[in-house]
Amino acid sequence: MSIFFEAVRNSVILGKLYKIRKKYYLDTIHIIITFHRMKNSQSFKQLKESEKENRKRIIIDAAERVFATKPFNQVTMRDIAREAGITAGAIYRYFPDQQALFVEAFLRGAEKIINELEQVVSRSKTPLKDTIATFLKFLMKHDQYFRMMTHFMLDAHLSHDLVEKLNEAERTLLDLFTKLFAHKQNARILAHSLFAAMNGIVITFHNYPGRSQKDIHQHMNRLGDMLYQLFSQ
Repeated sequence: MSIFFEAVRNSVILGKLYKIRKKYYLDTIHIIITFHRMKNSQSFKQLKESEKENRKRIIIDAAERVFATKPFNQVTMRDIAREAGITAGAIYRYFPDQQALFVEAFLRGAEKIINELEQVVSRSKTPLKDTIATFLKFLMKHDQYFRMMTHFMLDAHLSHDLVEKLNEAERTLLDLFTKLFAHKQNARILAHSLFAAMNGIVITFHNYPGRSQKDIHQHMNRLGDMLYQLFSQ
């Protein structure tokens, strides 16, 4: 009789162990399935974000091409949409308004010049001279960025967020220029003065009447050399 009860007891124990194992396996399978679903969900989310950024890049590329061939203040969203191969309404899915798109296009140019100047400031044996030359050359070569810059400085009515984006880019530039005068007490004021002076050269002689582009660029470079002499004293 004891053998019978012992067998029953062992059977009950084995049954409980089977249920525990079955629950464990089911829980494990559920965890694995949930993990893969979350992973796939994240992958799709990342894919959507990547696609969104690619579309924004295509629109900004189109905007830059239009800015390079048409006066900045005459460019419309329809012009950019036509260049990008989409409808004007589709642009507003990625940019809330025209100014937001223009700012993003300008910031791309600002990033390019900042990257160039960082190399100059950190590697050049004559960083002040080469910074002036690089800055003037960039704005002479990329006229659309110059026109965007003057638009934002003089005519644009921007939201607080867009103004802050532009200010951040300007602060980064000024930080680089400040390094050029690190040995002087009034380094930040000198950085502001240099920035204003270089912009003044481009604004004043950008469309010098009766001169060819070659002559204009040569004259601006001579003025840049003069700036170097003044600021290196």
